[in-house]
Amino acid sequence: MNHTAAVAPPRAPGARAGVLLALAVLLAALALGAASSGAMDIPIARLPALLLGPGTGEDALWREVLLQVRLPRVALAIVVGAGLAISGAAMQALFRNPLAEPGLIGVSAGGALGAVGAIVLGAVSLPVVGSAAFAGSLAATLLAWRLGGRSLGVAGVLLAGIAINALCGAVIGVFTWQANDAQLRSLTFWSLGSLAAANWTLVAALAPWTALLSVLLLRDWRAMNALLLGERETQHLGFALVALRQRLIVTVALLVGPLVAVTGTIGFVGLVVPHLVRLTLGADHRALLPASLLAGAIALTLADWLARIVAIPSELPIGIVTSLVGGPFLLWLLARQKGGH
Repeated sequence: MNHTAAVAPPRAPGARAGVLLALAVLLAALALGAASSGAMDIPIARLPALLLGPGTGEDALWREVLLQVRLPRVALAIVVGAGLAISGAAMQALFRNPLAEPGLIGVSAGGALGAVGAIVLGAVSLPVVGSAAFAGSLAATLLAWRLGGRSLGVAGVLLAGIAINALCGAVIGVFTWQANDAQLRSLTFWSLGSLAAANWTLVAALAPWTALLSVLLLRDWRAMNALLLGERETQHLGFALVALRQRLIVTVALLVGPLVAVTGTIGFVGLVVPHLVRLTLGADHRALLPASLLAGAIALTLADWLARIVAIPSELPIGIVTSLVGGPFLLWLLARQKGGH
């Protein structure tokens, strides 16, 4: 299952720090732009005053839109994008495959099945649908690990994940066939992904959780570097391979599950972003993981911004935007690898 992809040579520590700083500055600039524009444009120059205190007239309206709509959505985009991208980088290291992403182990499909099932069975509130999606994500990942990981190792987990994805897709099709018109609209919107449910309560719940699990992945950068050398070499370097696999898969499932439960299925961020970072910075996960985290936040912030402004006053599901970018990139990557063999 190993595919070798061209990567940039490792950069010096100073250059890595410069890239991370540049990504952080770009993220801040995009966040300001996304917060200021949409169906109602807010002058960027007015943002500091609007944040510092209440105003009157038009300022009061701008402040309400900024604090209650725009900033929570930008913050959620940053959290979700960062979590999906760093999870994708970990999965690509685990499978030693640049085409790997969190959905391979059933996280996204299981979450979609849980949410779709809850909607068709009558759930209408986000907490109920989100809880069902989170439970589905964890159940699918656990099943993939139990069925494939014990005997066949990481290849078995991958095969089990493919089978679980197909099974979840079939069951989702059955639920969709049984859904009424109102439920079909909810299913379509949820399955294509959206950040429209963003609020400060969700951000306050997801941000610390995502940060904690991202730190756990960042701490395993040495193990991920060892995985690139092969399973035997990883064991020779003193890493417990089975425990490492289990830790990475569980961490990714716990990280991605709540994100999928809130936003629905957002494809390609976990695949495209880590690979682009690898082509730029090289395969050293000491730099790759934090850069992927920042680049994922940038990618989803930009995608959500585009989803809100290209069809004002309505908005595109964010999954359409990420797929329009990620699909051609994947085709290019496959053509590039074929040309390299």
